[in-house]
Amino acid sequence: MSTDPYQSAYSDESFWDKAKNHAKGAGEAAMTPALKMYYAAQDADTPGWAKAAIYSALGYFIFPVDAVPDLAPVVGYTDDLGVLAAALAATAANVKDTHVTKAKETLARWFS
Repeated sequence: MSTDPYQSAYSDESFWDKAKNHAKGAGEAAMTPALKMYYAAQDADTPGWAKAAIYSALGYFIFPVDAVPDLAPVVGYTDDLGVLAAALAATAANVKDTHVTKAKETLARWFS
């Protein structure tokens, strides 16, 4: 069991709940890396260390209490975006074109 509170807070159900209900508020800038990493984490080829980093970042994204409350207009998701961007940079070699394509398809459904 993980000692990382954010990784421990992660669940697919919580991620999709937050993503679907807050996508517009978070914006494409936050949702793009979140979805790319979500799909990468679902891939059996993604190594365990990368999945741990991804689930920690996604856990932070869905965690109800974070550095900047998500209810604050405009700035509420800046801390989430920073965490997601850092995790994506660390795990980018494990994000395949298929993950990017799935993320784009999901974003198109939500933002078009």
